[in-house]
Amino acid sequence: MTELERRLCGRFGNRLQTGRPLADLTSFGIGGPADLLLVVEEVAELVFALCAADQAGVPAFCLGAGTNLLVSDRGVRGLVLRLGRTFQQLRIDGSRLIAGAAAPFGRVVETAVAAGLGGLEFGEGIPGSVGGALVMNAGAFGGELAQVVRRVEGVTRAGVELALEREQAGFAYRKSGLPGGFVVTAAEFELTPADPASLRERVAVLRARRQARQPSGLPNAGSVFKNPPGQFAGRLLEAVGLKGYRLGRAAFSDRHANFIVNLGGARASEVRELVGLASRRVKDRFDVSLEPELKMVGDWSD
Repeated sequence: MTELERRLCGRFGNRLQTGRPLADLTSFGIGGPADLLLVVEEVAELVFALCAADQAGVPAFCLGAGTNLLVSDRGVRGLVLRLGRTFQQLRIDGSRLIAGAAAPFGRVVETAVAAGLGGLEFGEGIPGSVGGALVMNAGAFGGELAQVVRRVEGVTRAGVELALEREQAGFAYRKSGLPGGFVVTAAEFELTPADPASLRERVAVLRARRQARQPSGLPNAGSVFKNPPGQFAGRLLEAVGLKGYRLGRAAFSDRHANFIVNLGGARASEVRELVGLASRRVKDRFDVSLEPELKMVGDWSD
């Protein structure tokens, strides 16, 4: 037992898990074990765990809803943290919506619409949690979180609580400038009062558009690549013959080429190889460098 494991066991007991497989905690259904896995239920617990890992020189990673994520077949070295149910709370204060980082983003959209608050409709159908959506500045249909977020709260890798205003978060297209290792705990959104019926109608339209365009029924992690300026990654991938292309038990969707699906029993190495193949083909044919939206974590050593 390592010093970090002893320290965490002393505080959390059997809540600390060792060698826990992560596949069932990701939307891809792929991934090896975490050395250590801990679910924290309050900010103080998160601070303690991050401080302990930092002082022990052990890497710590926060696993949200597991979307937009590919976990290595070898798993994740160090400490993997998850935020518990207390981080799923939502609260309305006038035109502001305060959300815990573990709240499912779809539930945030539903809550805002029901309260007659507009600005988050673009998020209909975006998977994952609030924390993950903020880290990648999630968006769709011309909208993104940077347009409505007012404040982000979290804990640094060294265990220091920090609150950042929107201007300090460094939001850009499908990314943020949040500090490395920063774990989001809550966010405040500034929304606009609107007619709930009109908001529901817009959400229904966007839901239909998403369902018509994106694959369903097979595990996936959402869009694999960001759209290059003025172009669509899916069209580029289709143009180089990758729509429906298969490697082992992983394949580019035959419905939308910018999605890789798990046909059942796919390995992370297969997905990673498909990502590399796509990057090379598009670069060779169009001289366009595709930037992955899919985040790869864990031990990728051969």
